[in-house]
Amino acid sequence: MDKKRVGQIKEQFDLVTHNDETAKVEFWYARELMPLLGYERWENFDKAIIRAMGSCETSGVEVSDHFREVTKMVSLGSGAHRSVKDYMLTRYACYLIAQNGDPKKEKIAFAQSYFAVQTRRQELIEERIALIERTEARGRLRESEKRLSQNIYERGVDDAGFGRIRSKGDQALFGGHTTKEMKERLGVKCSVSVVLSRKKSLPLRISKNWSAA
Repeated sequence: MDKKRVGQIKEQFDLVTHNDETAKVEFWYARELMPLLGYERWENFDKAIIRAMGSCETSGVEVSDHFREVTKMVSLGSGAHRSVKDYMLTRYACYLIAQNGDPKKEKIAFAQSYFAVQTRRQELIEERIALIERTEARGRLRESEKRLSQNIYERGVDDAGFGRIRSKGDQALFGGHTTKEMKERLGVKCSVSVVLSRKKSLPLRISKNWSAA
């Protein structure tokens, strides 16, 4: 996802952010957030919210601190009004909802990063999205290599033969240089395993005095 696209989506999310001055916490209305996450029907989004509430409860976090059901009045085409169910959601609640979505979808992938970062600075969101995309790319590469290995061994190629095939592939990838030569050029002395850890922090609690405006 390029920077321009990240900026465009970020602006849409920023526009539906609300602030509770009493509780000093930012929140989002579910019905405003729904289209930004790619949901067309409230019934389906409501199910996603309920799943997220279950995840919240399983984590030992008080659900009512992050998901608050409210009633809003909406205008009908005839000029009449009727009440509809809605939710006020904290950043943590929105994050859990996004986590229940498909990260292969652009809007979900963005939302997972947007709500995971405590500040909405675009450069931090861009970095996290890039990290997710790199992780997914490595996963696809591992799966491709697994299928390649299986196909090669099924055709009777031994380990030495497979090594030569891998070497030729690396040379094509590195512009004619072998993996060993590239490691020497880049000063890579050993394999490095990158372990990504996610720091768990509890968000601000929703004020019990919340009311839908």
